Parts: sequence; C-alpha cells; structure tokens
Amino acid sequence: MTQGTFFPEMRGKLGFGCMRLPMKGGEVNYDEFTRMIDAFLAAGFNYFDTAHCYLDGKSETAIGDCLSARIDRSRFLLTNKLTEPYFDRQEDIRPFVLQQLAWCKVDYFDFYLMHAQNRNNYKKFQRCHAYETALALKQEGLIRHLGISFHDSPEVLDNILTDHPEIEIVQIQFNYVDYEDARVQSRAVYEVCERHHKPVLVMEPVKGGSLVNLPPKATELLQSLHGGSNASYAVRYAASFPQMAMVLSGMSNLEQMEDNISSMRDFQPLNPQEMTAVQQVVAVLKQVEQIPCTACHYCVEESHCPKNIPIPELFAVKNQYELYHSPYASQSYADLTHGHGLASDCIRCGKCEQVCPQHLPIRNLLRQVADVFEP
Repeated sequence: MTQGTFFPEMRGKLGFGCMRLPMKGGEVNYDEFTRMIDAFLAAGFNYFDTAHCYLDGKSETAIGDCLSARIDRSRFLLTNKLTEPYFDRQEDIRPFVLQQLAWCKVDYFDFYLMHAQNRNNYKKFQRCHAYETALALKQEGLIRHLGISFHDSPEVLDNILTDHPEIEIVQIQFNYVDYEDARVQSRAVYEVCERHHKPVLVMEPVKGGSLVNLPPKATELLQSLHGGSNASYAVRYAASFPQMAMVLSGMSNLEQMEDNISSMRDFQPLNPQEMTAVQQVVAVLKQVEQIPCTACHYCVEESHCPKNIPIPELFAVKNQYELYHSPYASQSYADLTHGHGLASDCIRCGKCEQVCPQHLPIRNLLRQVADVFEP
C-alpha cells in the first residue's frame, strides 16, 4: 500500500463512500458496517466520505459510533460536506459544522467540501460567504483541506476554481459511461481540474451500481479478460487517470468491500486490452435504452417529492425491464409503490429536477415508467 500521490496522508486510491451503507430495519446495520470498516483499514486504506444528507444524517452518526469511537483518529481520514439546505446565512455555517463534528465524534475533518456545486447553488454559497467561513474554520484547525464536490458544466467549474484558488481538491462524477456523455461531461470537467492543477476525488465510479449489473453481452466482454468483477474494471478505470487522488465506492456489504479491496490493494491501471474491452462495453450499453439514474436519492430526500414517489427505485425497475424483460418487473413495481406514489401520481412540480445531479428530465421519465407499468 502506497501513500497518496497528492496528499501523503492518503493510503491507496480506494475510498469508502458512506452514502449506501448496510441497512437493517431502516437503520444502519452497525455490525456489518463495523466489519466493513475493520476490513477496509486492515487492507491499508484509510479514506472515509460522508455528508449530512446521506441516509438522513444516519451516515454521520454511524461513522461516529462505528469508526471514530473505536479507531484511533490518526488511522483514518474523514471527509464531510456543507450542503445547501442546511444553511440560509453565513451565521448558520459554523454551528452546523460544529454539529457535524459532534455527530461524527471527531475534532476535525481532514477534508471539507462545498457540496454539489452548480451554477444555481453556487450563488447562495457566495452570498453566504461559505468559502470564507470554511477557510476561517481551516485556520482554527477544524478543517485540514478545503474542496468542492461538483455537478455542472466545465465552464461553471472553471469559474468556481478561478474565483476560489484556495480550493485544494475537487470531487466529480467519473466513470467509463459518463466520460463522453453530453449531460455529465466527465472528460471535460476532469480536464478543467487538470488545467487548474487540482487533484480529483471520484464519485459514482460504478454509476450507482449500473456498471455492476451489466447486460449479458457486456458482462461476457469483461469476464473474458479473467481479471476481476465488473465493478473492479469500473473502479480501476476511474483510478487509472493521472489526476485522480481517490476513487470512492459506496459499498453496502462486506462482499462488495472485499471485491474492491482485491482489485485496489495492489492497484494497476487498466492495460490496453482492458481499456478496449471497456470501450466495447460502452458501445453495448448505448444500444440499450436506460435511465442514467445513480440512485443518489436527492430527488426524494428533504421532501423534494410531495407525492412520495420512490423515483430512483422506479427507474431501476424500468431499467431492469428494458435490459432483461423480466416477467417479475410488474410485481416489483407494485411492491415499490405500495404505500407510496405511483409514477402517474407526479404533479410535475419539478422539485426533483432542480436537485438532480444527472440533470434528468424526471417528470417525462416518470411518464414513461407509467406507460410501461400502468397500462
């Protein structure tokens, strides 16, 4: 296990993203999470990532109870974030960060990110002097490094990095499907980071799990290489680019953890044969009509959907139907909407689309879902 190229305190290039933790009865499964933490640290990795909006705050408290309360602080790095709904003025920011430290049971955050920056919420962060406040907290030792996570065009990122050269690291969505995607523009966004000499944190390397459960033809292409799981190629792809400091994986069980460890403990970039196979997988996926939802759940958290429609889950069912034409898809749709809104219940208010990092036309997509499952 080697030290990080950009930050010596980083061990390896695999980070533990704590947005999709193991759950049991609506709560984080502490026993499973603890086993995963111990396996992660034992393999030599040390980077954990959370935010207050993850699991309605349960991610932070689980980290406090399962990680910080058990493990010496010098053995792990912890990243947290400032998310737009949790402050309305500059005076709100410091108390919120202090509360996050308390929830996570730590005295400082190694990295603190201005969360999900885009052309709209950036105006609020500027108006509330969020960057200046974070810098003051850094001077006090409560934050070690200041960064941003980002969901918008390369032009917007260039403006933010120009306005704030004090930014030390940038978290972006990056995977082999989104590399040339016109909506996400991973390649162009990454190149902005390169021009500004900013190390990159990768989120969604397996695109919310969609690069794990590939169509049979795509899976055959990767498995013919005899080099690892579908997920391993996606994570290694993202880590293969020179500006990448860390690749986050949102692992929700020990099996996923062990798979990622096996491919990243002695990390090797994709070789030319593997890179060719990945490009062939992209070509296969382009032939299948899928909704590129990553199941981040921003659209349904914080009451963004007044009709309580389980949007990510309904999109996942439709994707599986399109991929496999499963006869069980209709029953899955019925189970998911029991006690929740139907796709046809959408009142087209647009709240979901305002917060979607993928910039999906959710209202129109829900209509498509209804056409399939509510004939």
